[in-house]
Amino acid sequence: MSKWSSRIPGFYRLPVAKRRELLREHAGHDLIDDAALAALEGGGIDVETADGMIENVVGTYSLPLGIALNFLVNGRDYLVPMVIEEPSVVAAASNAARMVRQGGGFFAEADSPIMVGQVQLLSVADPDGAASRILCAKEELLALAGAATARLCERGGGPKDIVTRVVSNPGDPDGGMLVVHLEIDCRDAMGANLVNTVAEAVADRLADLAGPGTSVGLRILSNLADRRLVRVRARVPKAALVGTSGEDGARVRDGVVAASRFAELDPYRAATHNKGIMNGIDAVLLATGNDWRSVEAGAHAHAARSGRYAPIATWRAEEDDLVGVLEMPLAVGTVGGAQRVHSGARLSLALLGADSAQELACVVGAAGLSSNLAALRALATEGIQRGHMSLHARSVARAVGARGELLDRVAAEIAALGDVKPERAREILERVRNLGPACQPVFLEVSK
Repeated sequence: MSKWSSRIPGFYRLPVAKRRELLREHAGHDLIDDAALAALEGGGIDVETADGMIENVVGTYSLPLGIALNFLVNGRDYLVPMVIEEPSVVAAASNAARMVRQGGGFFAEADSPIMVGQVQLLSVADPDGAASRILCAKEELLALAGAATARLCERGGGPKDIVTRVVSNPGDPDGGMLVVHLEIDCRDAMGANLVNTVAEAVADRLADLAGPGTSVGLRILSNLADRRLVRVRARVPKAALVGTSGEDGARVRDGVVAASRFAELDPYRAATHNKGIMNGIDAVLLATGNDWRSVEAGAHAHAARSGRYAPIATWRAEEDDLVGVLEMPLAVGTVGGAQRVHSGARLSLALLGADSAQELACVVGAAGLSSNLAALRALATEGIQRGHMSLHARSVARAVGARGELLDRVAAEIAALGDVKPERAREILERVRNLGPACQPVFLEVSK
């Protein structure tokens, strides 16, 4: 995938069939064949497959799969698949990635894929002494954990460390509580099942080491994957921030910085700021069959790690440029889970072309920072609604039956009128159908 660019001008104007043809050319016909694309007609999954994935299945429920363009991450181009129901997210991420591209693209790094499994020990008579005995037996415990994940160890992963934490206070009703963290390198898997297996395997031995009367409580992974962070940096030249309306680049830059500072100072704003980041991240996670709920939980826990909820991405002015930095836990996988059985997830991973979970994390983090930039730039200029509503208008126009040329005309008119409602869309659709192809949309007259 090194011979092509993710910069594909006019992609959004093409019919779906032509877009698919271009995807095959970019990703390689050996990876994206007719059967892989045909699977998308049913959302990438049939009812029989769905019935084997979750319980009480009665059908499948599809969401749109779109491709975000223009992504250059660590010098490599990526077509970024996104599954999301919200208009504007794919287009906005693509547009922001184009701006970042002018500054050299995104630069990202991901930590080794270390996940934490927790074993809760209850009624520990001497928590500090128990912690000391457990740490003295670390090599024995790591060997026991390694035996439970032999195949993972063969691939260079497996248990790497053990950490103890006393989390109780004198007089607590549950007695002395000790938590043991098992740090597991999961390689290219997200790792939930692997980590839970290790926690189960060592729990009884941990209780023995903790002393008489100790009982085992929970044995499960933590979704605060703070050993598995991704860090993404983007530099946007001032000139790249100038839009079609001719905004002043310096003013846009300073507006984005002011919006970032607002999120840093106010948790009410930080929650919405981070939601915009997760728009991009969750969409890629859904497309690739990853656990977006786990990543959401970790992201928000990381945002509150200081005791005060804060943004996970910030923006500053450096010389004439706008520079953004994102840091967050990001536990993703390219093997196992839904990817094993879901055709849509396998196709998305093939399109993306990430060779490891760490590479995937870098691209996902870039999608989050790109979505954040798009939202802040819109807020700092025309406001968030203008671009969002123009795309939402297409959904409304389609919902009332507009297709083809009529879809574009009805969507443009209701957006220009600022009345993006089904009732107005039906009224305009009926009018343009009666007038025929020669009629001119009313919004052109309104805008004079």
